[in-house]
Amino acid sequence: MITGELKNKIDGLWDVFAAGGLVNPLDVIEQITYLMFIHDLDDNDNIHAKEAVMLGLSYESIFAEKVEIGEREIDGNQLKWSVFHDFPAAKMYSIIQEWVFPFIKSLHANKDSAYSKYMDDAIFKIPTPLLLDKVVTILDDIYAQMVQIKDSDIRGDVYEYLLSKISQSGLNGQFRTPRHIIRMMVELMDPSADEIICDPACGTSGFLVTAGDYLKEKRKEEIFFNKQKKAHYMNGMFHGYDMDRTMLRIGAMNMMTHGVDNPYIEYRDSLSDQNPDTDKYSLILANPPFKGSLDYDIVSADLLKVCKTKKTELLFLALMLRMLRVGGRCAVIVPDGVLFGSSVAHKSIRKTIVDDNRLEAVISMPSGVFKPYAGVSTGILIFTKTGHGGTDKVWFYDMQADGFSLDDKRTAIKENDIPDIIARFHNLDNEQIRERTEKSFFVPKEEIIGNEYDLSINKYKKTEYKAVEYAPAEQILAELHELEMQITAGLAELEEMLE
Repeated sequence: MITGELKNKIDGLWDVFAAGGLVNPLDVIEQITYLMFIHDLDDNDNIHAKEAVMLGLSYESIFAEKVEIGEREIDGNQLKWSVFHDFPAAKMYSIIQEWVFPFIKSLHANKDSAYSKYMDDAIFKIPTPLLLDKVVTILDDIYAQMVQIKDSDIRGDVYEYLLSKISQSGLNGQFRTPRHIIRMMVELMDPSADEIICDPACGTSGFLVTAGDYLKEKRKEEIFFNKQKKAHYMNGMFHGYDMDRTMLRIGAMNMMTHGVDNPYIEYRDSLSDQNPDTDKYSLILANPPFKGSLDYDIVSADLLKVCKTKKTELLFLALMLRMLRVGGRCAVIVPDGVLFGSSVAHKSIRKTIVDDNRLEAVISMPSGVFKPYAGVSTGILIFTKTGHGGTDKVWFYDMQADGFSLDDKRTAIKENDIPDIIARFHNLDNEQIRERTEKSFFVPKEEIIGNEYDLSINKYKKTEYKAVEYAPAEQILAELHELEMQITAGLAELEEMLE
């Protein structure tokens, strides 16, 4: 969570935009994102150059000695944030408007790429050199503050706080999945170098970015020393869909900033017939919309056959089963109602996952995880598509703490079940003897079927009651009588003082 001085700086940035005449939250976040992208291009170009030297690979900077902008050829060095941010306001404004912005719009040679597709209609809307100068100065301060914090998640937290401004303004209701929850889900799934990963409701591509970063950390040599696997990582591994072009634009820039050249980020209503994907992906990571309700006529007929409902959270589960290839895995956040809902549609989708595929885990999360943006109780379902069953027993975990307070402030605390969840999930053989009074335990499939496929942990968790010995009733009454006498004496003294 963003707190203290950094929060104040971001709030101040929004105030500067408002004072400069730019008040639409979507416009503001787009302009901030463009500038952050321009800043990060400079930083990441330097990082990639250093990595290439360390790995003994060749690297051609995007800021080559000469860069073509339209029909002009200019010194690429002038397009770097670290160079132009020191220029006078008028000169900096001219360079960004006439050179830098056209440069980032045409960065990708492949015009069918996600980046090019969503940058085509991007517009530089900062109206004056003075406003740009103030914004650049504040962004420099924000980046300096981020460096001091030295938290790997701080950039994601900044994005989360920026997106919260959209939600607070009553537009779109966008909010990100907390980065530590995304990271936990990625670590649980432990993606390989050959995955084809999808998020059918990708937003700003948080799951895809984190999966990419995880692969860089854990499988760097396997991917980047192998030409074929590197090409797959850069071009064919990551797929994301959303219906908000602003989020897609941010997502495409986010992926490119994190070193993925050509992610497949598409404008698509995933639940409609315009989504043809079947048996395609090896891994799905997602937090799809919870509170939507759709008309039957705009939902794919294939999904309604599996689960006839208007609820988006159920339809997305049916969609994910369709999109996964056999053997493909899924980790998805769902509202608690999905786990225990009694409607025909709720039971039907749970039955499909348990009977026709392999449900591996249900992780119950406390309701404060998504605060301050939402207070809904949620869980994580982890399953594998088999098409012919395979569920033997299901692992349940009752997460009670995620490293942050569960109120709106979400301040860091010591209590954190996430490391324990990851360690136990990757060593399930040791979970066989766990009692149901503990945080994690197995439940056999037959018991789940007997409970109408109810997947709420409270259905199976046992509470350990401890006998408490109370004082005899006579003693309690005597103590109450003594207290009453003390109160009466106190009142008498007070009355004497008032006379």
